[in-house]
Amino acid sequence: MKKVVMNYTMNLIKKNGNYDEDQLAIIKYGLEGIYLTITKLIIILLLAYLLNIIKEVIIFLIIYNIIRMPSFGLHATKSWICLLSSTIIFIGLPIVCKYIYISNSIKVIIGLILILFIYKNAPADTLKRPIVNPKRRLFYKYCSTFIAIIFIYCSILINNNFLSNCFIFTLLVQCFITAPTTYKLFNLPHNNYLTYLANNNI
Repeated sequence: MKKVVMNYTMNLIKKNGNYDEDQLAIIKYGLEGIYLTITKLIIILLLAYLLNIIKEVIIFLIIYNIIRMPSFGLHATKSWICLLSSTIIFIGLPIVCKYIYISNSIKVIIGLILILFIYKNAPADTLKRPIVNPKRRLFYKYCSTFIAIIFIYCSILINNNFLSNCFIFTLLVQCFITAPTTYKLFNLPHNNYLTYLANNNI
């Protein structure tokens, strides 16, 4: 299905635009990302609906993407791995958030650790999308850290147990996918901007 959609879309783009091979490669990469995101989201939301947790999953997704956007993180090398891991995270963790209770004192301790991890490791780029500009990297780092602080603050102040847990667990997920150890675990290169700079003699 993916191949059919991609071929049809790329043929339309080639017919209606004047692009070189490099530009077409970039467009194709972007379209593949959009396709995978949409199909993955449909599957996750359908499963959430069947499990009667669609509201919780949507809330978790929204909170997670707020911290994900500036801090980035690794991407799965295969679409099925991405779907499997996303399903476990975005179906499993909202269920955990719904039923687990964490005291405020524990949240403070965990929160301080998570903030330090975000500050240390964010933004974490990928081989295909290295974040080369140092000012942009610094902006993303400070932005990610600020959001992490706000998340912990909200987690402690909010009385709703599910929402409070969401702020903690979304940070936990983001710390995991930005950690150098996780990159090594999945045999993926870390600090890809350094490789880019070295290869281009910058």
